[in-house]
Amino acid sequence: MALTKITNDLLDLGSDTGALGLPKGTEAQRPSNPVEGTLRHNSEIDETKLETFDGTDWRKINKFTPAYAVDYLVVAGGGGGGNAGGGGGAGGLRTSYGATSGGGTASGASLELIPSNTYTITIGAAGAGSTSGANKGFNGGNSIFSTITSNGGGGGGSNIASPNTHPGADGGSGGGASNQNLSGQPGGSGTIGQGFAGGSASGSTGNDGQGSGGGGGAAVVGENGFGSPSGLFAGDGGDGLAVSITGSSTYYAGGGGGYAYQGIFGYTTHPGVGGLGGGGNGSAQDKPVGSAGTPNTGGGGGGRSNAGGSGIVILRMPTANYSGTTTGSPTVTTDGTDTILTYTSSGTYTA
Repeated sequence: MALTKITNDLLDLGSDTGALGLPKGTEAQRPSNPVEGTLRHNSEIDETKLETFDGTDWRKINKFTPAYAVDYLVVAGGGGGGNAGGGGGAGGLRTSYGATSGGGTASGASLELIPSNTYTITIGAAGAGSTSGANKGFNGGNSIFSTITSNGGGGGGSNIASPNTHPGADGGSGGGASNQNLSGQPGGSGTIGQGFAGGSASGSTGNDGQGSGGGGGAAVVGENGFGSPSGLFAGDGGDGLAVSITGSSTYYAGGGGGYAYQGIFGYTTHPGVGGLGGGGNGSAQDKPVGSAGTPNTGGGGGGRSNAGGSGIVILRMPTANYSGTTTGSPTVTTDGTDTILTYTSSGTYTA
């Protein structure tokens, strides 16, 4: 019997131009008795077409998709203003976009997101204004994106004759102090990397007049309140920080203006003005009641029990990486080759 010589062409694994041709077919054409480790090309799968048999089932071999960088702006809710007292501190501000973050520190690094992972976004609530002279304004709520947390702004100090309620509360930015019947009350402290301290109420014209401190902002300390023979001056709220993550420069996290208490003296009163970035205006006995912090800016509330403004989270990423999978109904815009997601309510982003 003549023998037939079979010649095998071996694949050169060191070749730059060679390729390995795998069996190709539909799912109906899979081997009827495959062994564990069998590898083939499935012509019916839309994305990754390679599959292998694990001894029991056919498994798709997922292609590797690398993580990608996302820039962020995370602003917490602003603190509420004190009752006839200090302005609310702005919500803490953390960002990776631009040169600086809140509190005068360098901006953070972009976050690396892993494709198919879901990341939670929490929008900090506005801090309520003081409900009476017996309590300070309330701190704002924290805003969160993944591992980034910004602290709610500190509430403004209130006017009851107790040292426990006169100082401003600590927070992302500190609340302004109240000074009725007490001298030298301090503003609340801000958080490093998020915001500045509130202003003090350091000089009254007598034991029944005051100029309360303004709430701290992301970029500037709240102004101190003071009194003089020419009038009672409440501190202005500290200015917030201008960030261009949406493609246009916008201020966020301004402190609330303080309250000017006239008392029995009849002096001219000068309420504090809210800081750039949504800070509410303060008030006085003989002036309008002031204003709340602007929603979705993290602005502090004006002194006279005005609420702060709610927070905001903004994400910026290359449009080529944007998955389109979100909850919470963010506003979606573009700037050049980037997509921007603006969250004004809590939600998620799936990378």
